[in-house]
Amino acid sequence: MLEVRDLTVRFPSGFVAVHGANVKVRPGEILALCGPNGAGKSTVLSVLAGDRAPSLGVAELDGRPLGAFDARGLARRRVVLEQSPSLSAPYTVERLAGLSIGVEVPPGLMHDIVHRSLEDVGLANIKDKRADLLSGGERHRAHLARILAQLAAAGEVEGKYLLLDEPTASLDIEHQISVLKIARRAADNGVGVLIVLHDLNLAAAFAHQVGLMNRGRMVSTGRPPDVFSKECLSEVYRTPIEVESDGRGRIRIAPLY
Repeated sequence: MLEVRDLTVRFPSGFVAVHGANVKVRPGEILALCGPNGAGKSTVLSVLAGDRAPSLGVAELDGRPLGAFDARGLARRRVVLEQSPSLSAPYTVERLAGLSIGVEVPPGLMHDIVHRSLEDVGLANIKDKRADLLSGGERHRAHLARILAQLAAAGEVEGKYLLLDEPTASLDIEHQISVLKIARRAADNGVGVLIVLHDLNLAAAFAHQVGLMNRGRMVSTGRPPDVFSKECLSEVYRTPIEVESDGRGRIRIAPLY
């Protein structure tokens, strides 16, 4: 399990971005972190990724402190898609998708892994195109292919985790759903998945568990129908929100304009 307990994160300016949060990412499940802008979601993800150390509290991967892992060991256990991944050179889509695969992977296997990851995100047909010439949404999907390839290249490592920070932000509806289906398949294969999402309906449809944050604190965690009540959401987002249920555990969420 990938988790933080009693997490507090204080920035150098003195601002406390996260107060006493507890988050558990379990193998085989999707946990969606939701909440308004500035709630602390991406900060929690950065700690779980091992990119930021807690000011207070504990961050662990399967019982070991995240700080005890070297970069290579951590890269085999968790992969991260940031909100705005950058390009350092005019790579082709295929080359970009293979950037995070270690040199120890045989070329033939690397080719197969990269091809499958590009197929998964719908970019195999433009593998030879320069990634810097893609649309914003296509470029984001190319980076998603990169981390999927990194995850696959790690092989049969016990306890792997996929961390996605607002992966649907620049995508149209078709590709938003496609990304969430990819995450769900990963979870079905035993991967623990953490997704920062603003779309509450996507979170309700695809996540096994949700965590609702506000002003750096975890307001509630649990199954989407239990957390996403109209009272709680209306208070957190400071606008009237209606939640409809179909009676079978599926819900639809809409603001009242």
